[in-house]
Amino acid sequence: MNVTTKPGADGGDAASVSKRHLSDISVMVAGQGGDGSLTIASLLSQFFASHGFHLYSTSNIASRIKGGHAAAFLRASVEQTGCMGDHIDLLVAFDDEAVVNAAPSMAADGIVVFDGSKGPPPEGVLAESVQVFSVPFGRLAVRDLGRDLLKNCLGFGIVSRVLGIKDDDAEGSLRKRFQRLPAAVVETNVEAFRIGLQSAEEAGLELGNSPWTVDSGEREEHLMIGGNDALSFGFLAAGGRFYAGYPITPASEILAWLERRLPAFGGVAMQAEDELSAINLAIGAALTGTRSMAASSGPGFVLMQEGVSQLGSAEIPLVVIDCQRAGPSTGMPTKVEQSDIGTMINGGHGDYPKVVLAPTDQGDAFEIGAYATNLAQRIQGPVIIAMDRALSQDSTTVKPFDLEAVKIDDAKLLSREEVQKLDEYRRYLITDDGLSPWAVPGTPGGQNLVTGNERNEWGLVSAEPKNRKKMIDKRERKIESVRDDLPKGARWGDRKAKIGLLGFGSAGPILVRAGIRLADAGTDVQVLRPRTIWPVLDETLAFIEECDRVYVIEYNNAGQFAHVVSGAGADKGKMVSMLKYDGVPFRAVDIANFVLEREAEGQ
Repeated sequence: MNVTTKPGADGGDAASVSKRHLSDISVMVAGQGGDGSLTIASLLSQFFASHGFHLYSTSNIASRIKGGHAAAFLRASVEQTGCMGDHIDLLVAFDDEAVVNAAPSMAADGIVVFDGSKGPPPEGVLAESVQVFSVPFGRLAVRDLGRDLLKNCLGFGIVSRVLGIKDDDAEGSLRKRFQRLPAAVVETNVEAFRIGLQSAEEAGLELGNSPWTVDSGEREEHLMIGGNDALSFGFLAAGGRFYAGYPITPASEILAWLERRLPAFGGVAMQAEDELSAINLAIGAALTGTRSMAASSGPGFVLMQEGVSQLGSAEIPLVVIDCQRAGPSTGMPTKVEQSDIGTMINGGHGDYPKVVLAPTDQGDAFEIGAYATNLAQRIQGPVIIAMDRALSQDSTTVKPFDLEAVKIDDAKLLSREEVQKLDEYRRYLITDDGLSPWAVPGTPGGQNLVTGNERNEWGLVSAEPKNRKKMIDKRERKIESVRDDLPKGARWGDRKAKIGLLGFGSAGPILVRAGIRLADAGTDVQVLRPRTIWPVLDETLAFIEECDRVYVIEYNNAGQFAHVVSGAGADKGKMVSMLKYDGVPFRAVDIANFVLEREAEGQ
């Protein structure tokens, strides 16, 4: 057996390094995609969840079906974090590439568990203070069990010893993870795990001599859920019953989640042949009075723009989701970016009202999904939800959703009896708030024409100049009628602080962690994470007005969100953009350092 250890920070053997007590740990597991090596991350999730830890998980995978390098990341903390940590504490590396990729982010006192089946880890890559335990997982799995795939459970045995996890607890997590498999398969995986424990012993990782020990958090009921699933859940809870979409990363989970669940509630989820069909299917369903939704990512969302424009013109309620990814065009499908802001706000053609919302985290995606479903009915038009790759697909622990708190608001939808009481039904009746009472097509007395052309109050095509102006003005008044009810942002920090951090979507939780770092460094900040991107709310403008300087953090090259906010009247001279567009998420430490450096320079 090829077992090697690297000296610890004190110059002694790894086994003699003083214990580290863990209440917050970031783990990376990396190897070739499709080889099963990333199972270790899910096994660790199972263990930490059972011990009351809050979890956050993400991945770095290639845009391909199988193969290519892949990495899974897990953060487990006794406190809710909502993002990954600044450094990798534990790396489980199944090849040299994993070590090379992770090295720049390794914590100084981190540990690497390396599959030494093909030799020792690359030299000169890791800092001298990083401990390395090299064990030939793959070779042992093939030699003793006849299957390379079992190296994941074998590796889990070694990792459990690094973390000081009791053998029974670790085995219990493994059995729970594989409980739906045939008993013989479960026992084979348990055998692999026990071989891993034996290998750990030979590497000096006796149970009582582990370099780390794991804390326990307060046991609370949690859900581990991704943003796409949470948003879909909110849509369903608010009466959503029709969905149309075309599979596209990172929006595909919405279709998959709703396909499994909508039929049980009398609903329908349809996979269309393309995004043009998806938006038009959803429009047709919405016209029947069914609460409907469509979703895509940047390339598909662009194809939907004519349909979104039709929603605004014909006053049809629909929730439309853009799960942003790195663009333009196909770009980098599996990487994070927030570069569709301009398209969501200014896409389509002509002037028409819309609202663009952005969840602050995965748990908030449920609330925004439910709220948007009701709001679309209120404004009788498109409500767009701005997601991003990390917010859509990363998972975190959240409190169970309060389904009883979700109310269904039919707004100005007329019943059959209400229509019968009218002297005449005018679908596009001019009103002070711009919102016209409407009836589902087929309601006796509620017939009207739905057209893509401009129309008069009865729905009849009209190009008369005065009518045109009245209709544009009527539709514009819708937004003002709901502005005060639009979701307010999440605030954090000292409201008197003169330095502000502003960002939305998956950047938001990272800003809070950066704010904590800055406060610890003696620099007080306040953080605003807007939930309404368009229209720009007074709270966002007031936030900038209250600060001497506001750092706008976003995932794009052009500073799109900063442009939107300044265009709404914010003082552009107060805003400093920090932009990232390499597909890699921000780290709190990088944001904190950026702010400290700029403040030290005196701008």
